[in-house]
Amino acid sequence: MPRKIITGYSNATVKAVRALRDKKHRRREGKFLAEGLRLLTDARESGRLPEILLMAQGREEHPLLAELEAAVEDAGGEVIELPLDLLAKVTGKDNPQAVAGVFAEWDTSLARIDRHAAPIWLVAQAMRDPGNLGTMLRTADAVGAGGLILLDDCVDPFSVEAVRASMGGIFTTALVQARWDEFLGWLRQGEGQLVAASLRDAQPYRGAPYAAPCFVMVGNESRGLPEEYEMACDLRVTMPMKGRADSLNAAVAAAVLAYEVLAAVDR
Repeated sequence: MPRKIITGYSNATVKAVRALRDKKHRRREGKFLAEGLRLLTDARESGRLPEILLMAQGREEHPLLAELEAAVEDAGGEVIELPLDLLAKVTGKDNPQAVAGVFAEWDTSLARIDRHAAPIWLVAQAMRDPGNLGTMLRTADAVGAGGLILLDDCVDPFSVEAVRASMGGIFTTALVQARWDEFLGWLRQGEGQLVAASLRDAQPYRGAPYAAPCFVMVGNESRGLPEEYEMACDLRVTMPMKGRADSLNAAVAAAVLAYEVLAAVDR
């Protein structure tokens, strides 16, 4: 299928893609927008291709982009070329990447994961900041975690901001969305240690008795974890605050704790 050239904002496809910046429209369509050659290359290498590939006119040619375009065409996808300023309106970014893609969302249920696939998993409860969510996806990828489990009312992981912040982690890391009761019931049906970053009856995070598969849980950026959730954990650990700060950023705390757990369970 040859490239389609679009130059007008009134084009129906352009309007439909731009609407994916809205959460309600994303959920209704089951699709989301991702931008950048590196991110789309990560998607392709992870077995996911965009249904629509958008490329800016006048962009620099790149072999990875040529491979991506060929793969999309072979899969029956649509390739669209449009002016850079029009791509900026679609992505909502003043200085957009030269390439973007529309992807179908995938199943994020607990039933699709195997708890024994990795020694460590990350869990976030009621996380509201897309940057933090993206950072946790990147951290999960970095430590070789089985995936990231989002509990309760978290920010939409398929939002443009979260996808961008994940730096490809949205494609390379398993993603799960569940309610607390559903997750806890699932966890207790098999092996799995639930560990919380906490101040309630907690022990130092260094040298704590971690066991695989270990589920490292952090809470909301401002409120932390509900007491009920912390009390249901097998282990509660705390990290020392040497300065005036009374806590770490949620995503940073998850990263610090994840590497400590990884060192313990890899021994």
